[in-house]
Amino acid sequence: MKFLVAVALALLMLTLESVLVQRMGLAISRIDVTVVLIAFLALRATTLEGAVTSYSVGYLLDLMSGQPTGLYTFLGVFVFLIARLILNFVDVRTAASFVLFAVGADALHGLLAAVFTWLTAKDGSSSAMLSAMPLQLVLTGLAAFLLFPLLRRIEAKSERPASGLLR
Repeated sequence: MKFLVAVALALLMLTLESVLVQRMGLAISRIDVTVVLIAFLALRATTLEGAVTSYSVGYLLDLMSGQPTGLYTFLGVFVFLIARLILNFVDVRTAASFVLFAVGADALHGLLAAVFTWLTAKDGSSSAMLSAMPLQLVLTGLAAFLLFPLLRRIEAKSERPASGLLR
């Protein structure tokens, strides 16, 4: 997946997420579409391309979330690298397996975000993040199921066929 396409898609999905969360009346919970994108990058991108794109996606989430700057930037790259490591042990080919993979990545992302927020915040606001996590995981799983065909189609269009004599 090309870097600019992934960043533009992340910006579009973050915008849609913020509108949907507000319309649905969810004050604390989120639909973590950025983690779905990071999980897909772990499946299909090279390590360098995925890490740089995950950094950019995490930075966009930092800008739109209001959390301490750098938290989601770090977590985006960290979750990408952990997901790449986990892919050595699991096989993710179908939509159902991708949903489970994305929900697992979101659980890791949410738990780490709560721990780092608890370490840095004075008011203990991480307990609200943990209480909203079950709904967030369900919504992220639904988003992963709906986005998987779109992400595969975008990834297939962005692949360049090898041309020339040397293949």
